[in-house]
Amino acid sequence: MTRVKRGTTSLKRRKSVLKDAKGRRYGLSTKERAAKVGNIKAAMYAFGHRRKKKGDFRRIWQTRLGAALKNLGLSYSKFIDLQVKNNIGLNRKVLSEIAQENPESFERIVNQAQATKTTKEKVVAAK
Repeated sequence: MTRVKRGTTSLKRRKSVLKDAKGRRYGLSTKERAAKVGNIKAAMYAFGHRRKKKGDFRRIWQTRLGAALKNLGLSYSKFIDLQVKNNIGLNRKVLSEIAQENPESFERIVNQAQATKTTKEKVVAAK
């Protein structure tokens, strides 16, 4: 059986590890062992932060909605309560985009939610 030398394979592996580690500070971008550890850490952070990103965006949408609703004299929690009770099927993402790009339409949505609340209260009071 012939002898197989692995020099090219090792170089290729090292090269790819260091290529992935580009842009890092100190030895993390130049030293093979540190670069390997850095790559593993980076992958762990990327995995976790992909999940964290969902919550971050939800908080951004809530903040935007709260700011837009404050101008209309309504709190975020009361608006969400009205929205759920009146079966307005718009999620926070869509509502925040509408509030940001088309405030007049958003005001109409808020007024609609408040109007249905008052009509339901009148019906309950009449009974």
